[in-house]
Amino acid sequence: MRICLVLEGSYPYVHGGVSTWMHQYITEMKEHEFIVWVIGANEEKKGQFVYEFPPNVVEVREVFLDSLAGSEVGNKESGELTDAEYEALKQLVFCAKPDWSLIFNLLQDGKIQRDSFLASEEFFQMIQQLCTERYAMQPMSDVFHTIRSMLFPLLTLLSSDIPIADAYHAISTGYGGILAALASVRTKKPLLLTEHGIYTREREEEIIRADWILPSMRKQWIDFFYTLSDAVYSKADCITSLFSKAREIQIDMGCDPEKCRVISNGIDYEAFSTIPHEGDGFINIGAAVRMAPIKDIKTMIYAFYEVSAQMPNVRLYVMGGVDDKAYANECYDLVRKLKLDNLIFTGRVDIKEYLKRMDFMILTSISEGQPLSVLEAMAAGKACVTTDVGCCRELLEGREDDNLGPAGYCVPPTDLSGLADAMLRMASVEEERLVMGKTAKKRAELYYQYDQMIDQYRQMYKEYVK
Repeated sequence: MRICLVLEGSYPYVHGGVSTWMHQYITEMKEHEFIVWVIGANEEKKGQFVYEFPPNVVEVREVFLDSLAGSEVGNKESGELTDAEYEALKQLVFCAKPDWSLIFNLLQDGKIQRDSFLASEEFFQMIQQLCTERYAMQPMSDVFHTIRSMLFPLLTLLSSDIPIADAYHAISTGYGGILAALASVRTKKPLLLTEHGIYTREREEEIIRADWILPSMRKQWIDFFYTLSDAVYSKADCITSLFSKAREIQIDMGCDPEKCRVISNGIDYEAFSTIPHEGDGFINIGAAVRMAPIKDIKTMIYAFYEVSAQMPNVRLYVMGGVDDKAYANECYDLVRKLKLDNLIFTGRVDIKEYLKRMDFMILTSISEGQPLSVLEAMAAGKACVTTDVGCCRELLEGREDDNLGPAGYCVPPTDLSGLADAMLRMASVEEERLVMGKTAKKRAELYYQYDQMIDQYRQMYKEYVK
């Protein structure tokens, strides 16, 4: 069968996380052909793939959000709208619950054009009504430009040509998810959704902190992404998440529980479980992370500074490539300022080689799904200190039916003192650390093997793709 994978902002442009998972997934599924339909942020990334596609990738389609402003989608005047079509578009402007099938058809059939609609009397009327009902004290121009900036890329994406496939498998909600929903509705083929984190919640966190969004319009932006996720959840035939808590969140957000199932990540247990430990007299701490704000490496640096002040024989290895150059430079400057000669930025490395000398691993992210770096560390018998995000607590403490015991410490995100205390305890109490490492290894063996994961996705395809 031919599966169209719809992705946003990850594979095949960056290493690690979802990208690593996706590449391994495609490579393993040799019996299927894949179309990779990917939405990127910057057109400068066009064709700059960091992976060599396996032979079963038969097509790659790239769409870049920053290039959509100059794109042409036709200059035909929009047709006269029926009452139902007008209402569907108004609900979209209001970030409510539009009739998505109607909207998909309007754009795919060419009854409305992006530019002519956004300059139309109908759109202006909708903005006026929105201002009256929600933003009476806000300049109308602010509302107009906010809504236009939301809809411009969306309407462009929904005007896209659709690749022909037997199923459309989205790896997030958001823009990627709505593109997959469009394809599914128009072709009458199954829509499958796999969320590694809860995309909408992650966008909500970003919007709250964003300085380019007017404070008064933040809720509108948040509502917009909830509207997109609601569309994907409602249209999807099957929705998978990586852990039980994520499934519960999906259901709370409106997913039909009957559609939702948990398929945990898996790793090559044999490859990591045979890694030997090579001590060198130091307590070596590892962090397999990309250099990006969401990984909160600055808190990691400050916490390690506290640990290093109390234990002279510690080293920290930060192992991963650079996603955000500006943020990476800030981290490098901070290390120089704190004179942490025992903190080493390795860049991208063979993690298996470095795991040999690590005594334990840390992860300080402010958002995660089910991090492969923690699973790989566990399979290698390494205890971990993580923030309490995504599935991390479940990985370290076990599911309800897991009586193995703790495999590390879990602390609140951005909790500098809590993180430093946990790292210090892990570094100083060897006996406890080794026991946790054995527990970690056993848990990875029982619950997080790659073959188990792949078999479940194969079964999903057999079940839904006819």
